[in-house]
Amino acid sequence: MTSRNLLASLLTFSIIILFSACKSQEFDFSKKDVKSGQKLVGLDFDKQSVNTMYRYLGRNKTGYDSLRKYETDNETFPALLFDPHPSGYTMPENNPTGNQWDIPEDIALPSSDEEIAFMSIPELASLIKSKKLSSERLTQIYLDRIKKYDAKLQSVITVTEELAMKQAREADRQLASGNYKGILHGIPYGVKDLMAVEGYPTTWGAAPYKNQMINYTSTVVKKLEAQGAVLIAKLVSGSLARGDVWFGGKTKNPWDLNQGASGSSAGSGSATSAGLVAFSLGTETLGSITSPATRNGVTGLRPTYGRVSRHGVMSLSWSMDKVGPLCRSAEDTEIVFNAIYGKDPLDPTTNDIGFSQVDKRPSDLKVAYLKEDIEADSSDQGKNLWAELEVLKEMGVNPDPISLPKNYPYNVFDIILRAEAGAFFDDLVLSKGVDQMVEQHYGSRANSLRQARLIPAVEYLQANRQRRQLMDDIHQLFKDYDVIIAPTFRGRQLFITNLTGHPVVSIPTGFDKRGRPTSMTFIGNLYDEGSILALAKAYQKVTDFDEKHPPLFYNSQND
Repeated sequence: MTSRNLLASLLTFSIIILFSACKSQEFDFSKKDVKSGQKLVGLDFDKQSVNTMYRYLGRNKTGYDSLRKYETDNETFPALLFDPHPSGYTMPENNPTGNQWDIPEDIALPSSDEEIAFMSIPELASLIKSKKLSSERLTQIYLDRIKKYDAKLQSVITVTEELAMKQAREADRQLASGNYKGILHGIPYGVKDLMAVEGYPTTWGAAPYKNQMINYTSTVVKKLEAQGAVLIAKLVSGSLARGDVWFGGKTKNPWDLNQGASGSSAGSGSATSAGLVAFSLGTETLGSITSPATRNGVTGLRPTYGRVSRHGVMSLSWSMDKVGPLCRSAEDTEIVFNAIYGKDPLDPTTNDIGFSQVDKRPSDLKVAYLKEDIEADSSDQGKNLWAELEVLKEMGVNPDPISLPKNYPYNVFDIILRAEAGAFFDDLVLSKGVDQMVEQHYGSRANSLRQARLIPAVEYLQANRQRRQLMDDIHQLFKDYDVIIAPTFRGRQLFITNLTGHPVVSIPTGFDKRGRPTSMTFIGNLYDEGSILALAKAYQKVTDFDEKHPPLFYNSQND
């Protein structure tokens, strides 16, 4: 027998042995399980197809079991990164103008600490720069307010007092030596407790992680530290970025303590509204900045996807997460956004596209409004929005009516978020740590993470293909306008713009019959935060809703 024939015989024999082994192999699931399981995803393979698939499915499961033995770092993004740019999209020119904010020189030091706590960032900057108020004293004012009021609000998870006093004293020392770092120098703030700060717990608002220590600091916190800002608190995130319930309780709306603060950036919205911090950072995947901004009567900016680094920030959905500021005015929001945006080599979704303030009169902006969505809202939210549309028209805005596309499978798009969250928290589910979470009901994060294991990869990809078509349609609809006026919640704009990555700002529009804040939303084109903030600032100059503060936490006689 030749060596070639011998090799062929051995190869044939090996294949026969391997086939026999596979044929006789039994797995820890049956063909009946396969037949039943396919019903969960709306399929109906016949018996022969199931027989043929059985060994293949077993091989897949062996691979899954192997994969789970390998650790994946929290900061690792999937190899397939979300691209927010529609077909044929042209990136804007990178020519930032070097944004400047006037720091007024004639600001008098108020007589009460309470009045100081609710001052705007430019006003506080004036007091600090002129040395009428030290950063150390300002920091102590906010720390005292946290100690006095947070038991009612449950907006703070960890007070970073030691770090705050150290940073405040350093800010004062730098100023005394002539090194003024800019408008945020010495200003105290808080961050949603999804953002890592070395030396302090990063709990993600969830019982399984309440003692978690991450040994590095998130990029956004580092950026603010470099500009002299003072971190005084890690604020409540709803459990794993869902709602306003966390392992310590439920964060409250300062305007109505019987109501939750809403959205997973609940602590940021509540603490900012109640004057426990000068400003705060939150995150949004599907409403977690805009919702607490509305509920707590503050201004919230959700930037374009990829504008702000998420390094050191818990991931919920790699293709939908954004970091943004919650402040008491649009001007403050613009100041903070300018401080945190930009390229970060540690976050592969970020870019170096610049941000420039937009210097246009409201009448020079091209504006549209979602007519059908606004008309469909008969609540106080909707009534207030109609009233404020009239205010905008008096300002020279002449909006065109438009409608969002309807012919999309909107009831399936949320599997994108849920599948990505399931991947990030897979170890929590497999280890049964998810059982420790406070909420375990139908709408809880725990339940969402468990069911994510049964979302087919094919459906996830098909949903993203439909998402790509939606992005193209929305781009064609929005590209002729600078600003789209919309209800914050009514209709599908919140869902759609989180899928497409468009920026929005949510601003107060007054109150409902129960004295709770209402809002409206301005939507912008990709990377054009400047236009929506320009209109928001102009609107807030002729209205005073952004200057209203919750009576339980502010003496109205100071107004």
